[in-house]
Amino acid sequence: MTPTTLAAPPALLTAEEFFERYAHKRAELVDGVVIEEEPVPAARRGEICAEITRILGNFAKESKLGRVMSNDTMVRIRDKTVRGPDVLFVSYTRLPPGPAPDKLTDMVPELAIEVRSPSNDWPDIFGKVSDYLKAGVTAVLVVDPEQATGSVYRGSEIPQIFDNGDVLTIPDVLPGFAVPLKAFFA
Repeated sequence: MTPTTLAAPPALLTAEEFFERYAHKRAELVDGVVIEEEPVPAARRGEICAEITRILGNFAKESKLGRVMSNDTMVRIRDKTVRGPDVLFVSYTRLPPGPAPDKLTDMVPELAIEVRSPSNDWPDIFGKVSDYLKAGVTAVLVVDPEQATGSVYRGSEIPQIFDNGDVLTIPDVLPGFAVPLKAFFA
């Protein structure tokens, strides 16, 4: 019998090690393992992310509530998990006005938004939702362009589902914000 050599499992990374190596790449860290994301979003998904960023960003700026970030801004979930929401909102209470830090921070946004692409399967999306909520994100909005819906998740509450004709509100995070969901798909 010939002995078999087993490959060593990949080394698990900390959040800091991940940030040093992958800060400018499309990847996330889940329990110490690097998960490479799709290389470049399709045009439709990119357009929807940009529209959400513009609408939320304008509201947050005019209301002086906080700031909106996009392009998979890294959020430390725990020591060995870093996620990058498509769009996020963080209040000035959690991240004061001024230039945002250019490093991995412990900033937890109040709102994380994921825009589902055809390559995202639902278990992955729900894993992200769970991670965000466990990290202290108040609400997670999952936008599904294929179904033209938006679902808001909060802790142990039943998700709120908004259809294309509904007005999206998230009063616990963005008081006064109201937008027809279809505006994200325009």
